[in-house]
Amino acid sequence: MPIVEISLLLQVGDIIGGWNTLAIVIITAFIGASLVRQQGTQTFVQAQHKMHQGQLPGQELAEGLLLLIAGVLLVTPGFITDIIGLLFTLPITRPMIASYLVKNFFNKMTMNANQSFTYTYHSEHHRSNSQSQEDIIEGEFRRTDNPAIKDVNNDKEQP
Repeated sequence: MPIVEISLLLQVGDIIGGWNTLAIVIITAFIGASLVRQQGTQTFVQAQHKMHQGQLPGQELAEGLLLLIAGVLLVTPGFITDIIGLLFTLPITRPMIASYLVKNFFNKMTMNANQSFTYTYHSEHHRSNSQSQEDIIEGEFRRTDNPAIKDVNNDKEQP
């Protein structure tokens, strides 16, 4: 990726000039940082609102993660990272990407939970069938090495 970015920066620099290319990179970094800050604040407020309603802010958490990644990409010099960062920042594309991520995450979590449940069920079922009732010993015990302990039934100290 860095080689492609440097190559693209050099090609654009040949076409529009090195100083103009540098100016574009710096301007996109400042605009991107301010846009990420604005969108991040808005997403944080939405997440707090959902939590106060007792809902899981999964979509907002995914969007916040995308905004964090976008901030890093927009500050990194290069046109490709700026385009990807801009896609993660815009309120039109970010919710679509975040909902895709949330859907895939919950699908994988559900699949892993089902596999875990099946494994636990089978191992418990096998263990209960292999263990006979003769292996279970019920009983009571009383600690006698500490004379300060009172007998619960008689409320007097044990010798």
